[in-house]
Amino acid sequence: MDKKEKKKKKKERHFDITTNKGFIMGLIEKVKKEDIGGFGAQLAYFFLLSLFPMLLFIVTLLPYLHLSVSQVYTLLEEVMPDEIYSLTSDTLSEVLKNRHGGLLSIGILGTLWSASNGVNALNKSLNRSYDQEETRPFLKVRLYSLIFTILLIGLVVVALVLPVFGEQIGKLLFSAFGLENGFLAIWNKFRYILPPVVIFIVLTLMYWLMPNMKLDLKSVWVGALFSTLAWLIVSYGFSFYISNFSNYSATYGSIGGIIILMLWLYITGIILMVGGQVNALVQKRREIHESNKHSTA
Repeated sequence: MDKKEKKKKKKERHFDITTNKGFIMGLIEKVKKEDIGGFGAQLAYFFLLSLFPMLLFIVTLLPYLHLSVSQVYTLLEEVMPDEIYSLTSDTLSEVLKNRHGGLLSIGILGTLWSASNGVNALNKSLNRSYDQEETRPFLKVRLYSLIFTILLIGLVVVALVLPVFGEQIGKLLFSAFGLENGFLAIWNKFRYILPPVVIFIVLTLMYWLMPNMKLDLKSVWVGALFSTLAWLIVSYGFSFYISNFSNYSATYGSIGGIIILMLWLYITGIILMVGGQVNALVQKRREIHESNKHSTA
């Protein structure tokens, strides 16, 4: 019994999260405890299922966006490592050869269904980070998942499209609203800042509304900022490493692109969940400070 109790004490380590060091150590402990790696793999699986339906959905919107398929390939080549671009472009080319009138509706349904499963998994992880059970009605939870799926898809589109096609979008806005000449120069600078801002706003809303408890915006922006910066740094660093120093195709052959894509999606899922853990600790830290104020008053 003594040995078991000692093991439990070792497993249930507590840190003073009111200090910066204790906060970091507490975060590491929570990441280990909540099986972030397992949930990250689950998210990566559902994200992968939703990726190609999302791309097909975007392709079906090309006539409305005044873009050509070749421009979309240029966009993908700009933002993806070579192996992932090769896999994605080949798959899209094959599907576009056999496209039909119902592709738009299939793309929408496939994207929303598969991606909302991933968001559901994220919702479960966020509830666990706050030690909350899911008590809301199934339809309400599913509706939240669908809404944030749409927001995340919009986020991806904005993050990918603006840096590459931002100038064309600016000219379209310029002509449509009769804006002054100086607007285009301002827009061309602003379009590089807008994607991270949009990512931050969407993640803030997600961390605020998805968990099954009332949260203050002050306690969720920290995790949203962490996830935004971490995702941008990791994505650019990962892309640079894969394009310049690594050759997965030599190791994994034709499935090298899939391995790289899954790894990137896995890292993305982990970052989103760690951001939720950060917010849970920020919330707990605030509660401790408020409790200390009341006890000393």
